[in-house]
Amino acid sequence: MSEHVAWFGSGAHTVAVALPFELDALLADWAALRVPMARHLPEAFQRDEWAYLISFLEDANLRGAFVQAFGAPTSAGDAKRLVRPAGDVAVWLPNNVSLLGPLVLILLSITGNALRLKGGSRSADLTGAFLDFAREHARAGVLRDLLADSVRFEVFDREDARNAEWAATARSRIVFGSDGAADAIESLPHPAASTGFAFTDRRSEAWIEPALLTDERVDTLIKVFAIYGQAGCTSPRRVVLVGGDDADARALRDRMLARWEGVRKGRAAANVASANVMARQWAAALGWDAVLCPDHAAVLATGAPELEPFDAPMGLPIVAASIERTLETLPSNLQTIGHVLRDPSSPAWLERVARCGAKRFVPLGRMHHFGPVWDGVDFWRQTFEEIEVDA
Repeated sequence: MSEHVAWFGSGAHTVAVALPFELDALLADWAALRVPMARHLPEAFQRDEWAYLISFLEDANLRGAFVQAFGAPTSAGDAKRLVRPAGDVAVWLPNNVSLLGPLVLILLSITGNALRLKGGSRSADLTGAFLDFAREHARAGVLRDLLADSVRFEVFDREDARNAEWAATARSRIVFGSDGAADAIESLPHPAASTGFAFTDRRSEAWIEPALLTDERVDTLIKVFAIYGQAGCTSPRRVVLVGGDDADARALRDRMLARWEGVRKGRAAANVASANVMARQWAAALGWDAVLCPDHAAVLATGAPELEPFDAPMGLPIVAASIERTLETLPSNLQTIGHVLRDPSSPAWLERVARCGAKRFVPLGRMHHFGPVWDGVDFWRQTFEEIEVDA
C-alpha cells in the first residue's frame, strides 16, 4: 500500500510518485550504510568492487533514477501524472558478473516493489554477502525494514520449480544471462499483464585516440579490463586505437605492462596464470603479437582487426584502425563503447554510434556503471505503472 508521495517534474508536467516509504528517508539510510562499508571489507569482495558499491550508494546517484524517469524533484502541486509500483519484481542473475546482483538489488529496492533475486548457481555469491552486510549494518529505519520484509535472495539451478513459481507471480521478470536462460524463463507461464526484460550475451569495446592516452587513462583502462576480464558484458573485449597505427598499439601494450603491477595488487590465482600461459601461445599461433603481464595475470596482444579472436578470460586484443575499418569489424551483439575521444558528443561521432548498434557510449571509466536504462531498455521505469488522473 502506497503511503507516501514524492514529487517530480515541473509546471504542467508534475508527476506524483506514490511509494510505500518516505523516499528521502530510504535514500538517507542507503547513504548512511556507506560509513560501515568504508570500515569493513567483506571477504567475498575485491576492494575495487566494494569501492564501486560505496560510490553507487550516493544520494545523488540513486535519486538520479527518479530524475531520469520523472523529472527534477519539486514541491507538491497539481499532478498531471500519478505513478506507483507495479508489483513484484523477479530477477534472474548471471553466472559471470557477480557484482551485478548487489547493484540490481540497490536500484530496484527504491522502486517500492517487493524484490526476489535468483543468484547464479556457478558464480561468487556477492548478492547474498552484500545483503547480509546491509541487514546487519543498516541503521534502524526504512532500509532495515525494507531489507527484512521486501527483499528475498536465493540460489537454485535452471531446473528448480521455483523458476516457474516466480515467473507465475511476478509483475516484472528481469533476466541477465545467456540467450538460452532468457528463453527458458520467458517460456514459463506468466501473467498476461506482466512484462519481461532479457539482457543476454553482449560484447563491449574501448575506442581511444592514441594522443589522449595519459598515464591516468592507461591506469583506468587496466582497472576497467582487469576487474572482470572477458567475463563481463561491459568489459572491453578489444581496444581500438582510432586513427592509430601498429606502433601506437605496441606502445599502449608496453605502457600497460609497465604500469600493471602498480594498478593491480596481489598475485593472480594459479589456475588463471596457467590458463594465460596457454592463451598467449594460442594467440601467437593465430598471428597476434601477444605478451604476458607480470605474474601471468593477463595476456595483452596486438594485431590486425581481422585476426581471429583468441579464447582467454584475461586476454585483451589491442588493434589500431580507422573508424571505417573499426565499424566493419564490430561484433553483431555490441553493447558498450567506452571512449577516450576528443569530441564524443559531436554529430559525427553520434552518427557513427547510431549506425553501429551500440547500446551505450560512455567515458572509459564508466563502462561498468549500472543504471536504470540498460541495453537501451528503460527497465527501471517500467517497474512502475501509471494512473490516469484528471482534476
